[in-house]
Amino acid sequence: MLSVASLHAVIKVTSSLCTMSQLTYTYRGLIVPVLTPFKNDGSLNLNIIPQYATYLAKKRINGILVNGTSGEGMSMSVAERKLVTEAWVKATKNTKQHLMIQIGGAPFPDVIELAKHAESLNVDSILCLPELYSKPTTPQKLIEYLEKVGQAAPNTPLLYYHIPMFTNINIHMGQFLELIDSKIPSFVGIKFTSNNLEEGAQALHANNKKYVIFLGNDQLVNAACALGMDSFILLGINMFPELALELLDAGISGNMLKARNLQEKFSSAIFAIIKHDARMQAIKIAMSLLTDINVGPPRAPLTISPDTLATLVTDLTNLGYKPNLQHD
Repeated sequence: MLSVASLHAVIKVTSSLCTMSQLTYTYRGLIVPVLTPFKNDGSLNLNIIPQYATYLAKKRINGILVNGTSGEGMSMSVAERKLVTEAWVKATKNTKQHLMIQIGGAPFPDVIELAKHAESLNVDSILCLPELYSKPTTPQKLIEYLEKVGQAAPNTPLLYYHIPMFTNINIHMGQFLELIDSKIPSFVGIKFTSNNLEEGAQALHANNKKYVIFLGNDQLVNAACALGMDSFILLGINMFPELALELLDAGISGNMLKARNLQEKFSSAIFAIIKHDARMQAIKIAMSLLTDINVGPPRAPLTISPDTLATLVTDLTNLGYKPNLQHD
């Protein structure tokens, strides 16, 4: 079993320049899907990113996911996504964090452009949503799509982003990983954002545990650890990094009673935030209330409701947190 210390350490990705052999990807543990900072006029606020990276590094969070769902990647132009990626590349050179870039959710030529851009910056890995209009309906169709993405960035580990609640693509990940085998030399695993742990367990064991599975469900960390999972991409790390680390430590070490109690605490805090219909707005408000990082408003057309702010302050206070009301 991997030690907790090794899970928290940033381990360099080792890759072969020969695209005929499988790339090696050794990062395990926690990755935080960072929020994209915007100014009140809707423009990017890139100056926040170095402070954001440092905040996470000081909290011992060694993995960063940029331009994902929580990062509002699909609400930005290709040029903006590149600027955000470049800012995080610069910031993580100082903090030495593992950097994963989400490149999907755009027209196919843009996905290819973003893949090439990420590889040119030597990021540690790329994550890709499926085609969202001409949706793949079989594992083979999905493999064909990812093959083209992999060819655009052949020397960067590639992961598939499985989030059926948003994509409505319900290809079984266990079957998909059994079929993909070595068809894409750069392919190394998936982000599994689902509450179907039976499917997640099949994905984990596919091809003799060949692929890394990052669970993207904040409410199921303890249960996933009991199934043998050791890697997670969790929204709540942004606001509750210490709690997330403690929960993972307990789960990995097998202290399931402690893990259950910590999971209840973590889940209660997350639910207080994501229960709002204006989910993205509430997440950004919570980040400013609970940390020194002001990520600003969500990208238009989303807006922040005063009612959401008032409810969040009350709920977080009732849970024992001290919301910071000093941010603009």
